Amino acid sequence: MSEDLPTPLAHRVPDLGALELLLAVARLGSLGRAARELGITQPAASGRVRGMERQLGVALVERSPRGSRLTDAGVLVTDWARRVVEAAEALDAGAQALRGRRDSRLRVAASMTIAEYLLPGWLIALRTERPGTAVSLLTGNSAAVAGRLLAGEADLGFVEGLDVPPGLDGTVVGHDRLVVVTAPGHPWARRKAPLAAPELAATPLILRERGSGTRQVLDTALAAYGGLAEPLLELASTTAAKAAVVSGAGPSVLSELAIDEELATRRLVEIPVADLPLRRALRAVWPRGHRPTGPARDLLGLTR
Repeated sequence: MSEDLPTPLAHRVPDLGALELLLAVARLGSLGRAARELGITQPAASGRVRGMERQLGVALVERSPRGSRLTDAGVLVTDWARRVVEAAEALDAGAQALRGRRDSRLRVAASMTIAEYLLPGWLIALRTERPGTAVSLLTGNSAAVAGRLLAGEADLGFVEGLDVPPGLDGTVVGHDRLVVVTAPGHPWARRKAPLAAPELAATPLILRERGSGTRQVLDTALAAYGGLAEPLLELASTTAAKAAVVSGAGPSVLSELAIDEELATRRLVEIPVADLPLRRALRAVWPRGHRPTGPARDLLGLTR
């Protein structure tokens, strides 16, 4: 035969709002003044006192035309209530201190393109909103960013690619186009017709490393054409790849965000490619089930 489970404490003890009302009645000697101090109506205050009395099974307040006074039981309950409210105030102060410590720092992990070309503007805006928040930035490819988040080393991440990495949630904060580029002296720069996708796939390129969002998009787009040829060079940053192309080392596929200036000054030439979509989403990401809070939430809001 099973024993009856005890009634939960929350069902047997008045809530904090009721206890604060009782303390105010004791201090002010009037239910009406206590109600005004707490911003509630007198009928609501009366109902809350009656609810406490039913819950505890004792009378707490005697009402008369001259005001309200505590019963003997009410005096005892008020003394206990004061300790409960003081403990709750200590809990609130501690929680505020924890929030303050959390809000005083923000750890961001971002893929190289976003870190170099988008994140600086977002962080400047965040500095205006949260001047007391210290921001640390970790950069790497999209796979490295995901790893940092899953290891608890970052509060918010930014990645490029086709999908949200496993184990993370995310939201799209922008889009980017990948562009085939060469130096002006490369034979492709003199082409009249667009480059065919099979020719791009068969050509050794200056590429980002595996794990980068750029490489992921390019690998997927060219999979139907036999995949990428062996890289001419494999580099760990967009800046390094761009410099190699400008120097004439060979063609590459780079983020449009990263090459606006070089295209405008003709240090790089865009090579159109027929029937090959090379667009990708830029995403903010965080560990699954843990929506950003504090400065991470504010930074996420600034990306939209």
